[in-house]
Amino acid sequence: MRADVQRLLPRWLQTVVIALILAFALAPVAYMLLASVNDDLAVTRGDVWPSAWHPGNYARIWSTVELGAGLVNSVVVAGTVALVCAVVSVASAYVLVRYSFLGRGLILRGLLALQSIPGTLMLLPVFVLFANLASVLGLQVIGTRWALFVTYLTFALPFSTWVMVTYLRGLPHELDEAARLDGASSWRILRSIVIPLSWPGLVVASIFAFLLGWNDVLFASVMTNPDSRTAAVALQVFGATQEGGAIPVYGQLMASALVCALPVVVLYLVFQRFLVGGLTAGGVK
Repeated sequence: MRADVQRLLPRWLQTVVIALILAFALAPVAYMLLASVNDDLAVTRGDVWPSAWHPGNYARIWSTVELGAGLVNSVVVAGTVALVCAVVSVASAYVLVRYSFLGRGLILRGLLALQSIPGTLMLLPVFVLFANLASVLGLQVIGTRWALFVTYLTFALPFSTWVMVTYLRGLPHELDEAARLDGASSWRILRSIVIPLSWPGLVVASIFAFLLGWNDVLFASVMTNPDSRTAAVALQVFGATQEGGAIPVYGQLMASALVCALPVVVLYLVFQRFLVGGLTAGGVK
């Protein structure tokens, strides 16, 4: 493969292309990093390199943006959704792949069909459903973390299950048969064989579910109150309050955006070796 690539492009041209791609991808990040420690007036003038460094922007955002509570809510909601998606999707996929039963094909086609429904179309129905729960059952959902958890789980679980279905199809059936000959039950096979061999798929499914909860603004802005507000909504509200003012606090805006992006970057760096295997599962037979 590497020889084919080298025949297609000379080494010096490969280096140039990679450098251009990196520059294109990292230029906005570098600008945000410099602007986060720059003076607001200098950013307004268009100065890229700070004439005076202001690292205090990173300390002020915790009181100005109220980012601490938002990050806690985001971690709790997105992390819980990722954990539940991983557990439920691998168990559901194991049943769908290893067993034949009436309606199995319909369920698999339904998982794909659910991916074609835009999430924005579900905002009003979900909101009305939660509002009716409050009026009929006296169960307050809107304004709590539970509202976000149930909403994100609804959208993340079909995709996570399909990812695990694709991955488990690549695991040999002989592993299950050998375990059954030794007297292992289906639960023991799932716990001791399937899950340990499915880490790449589980990581992909979990990260997708986590990002869905971490990046969402639409549902979080409707389903939360100031106490349950996520980091993405807190950042949006902070940016909206700067519109129409004298000089927006660009340094704190950029610092807040970088702090919100840091957990996702760390997540990818830690699990990158699992992501490649999980995303390409089922591509080669």
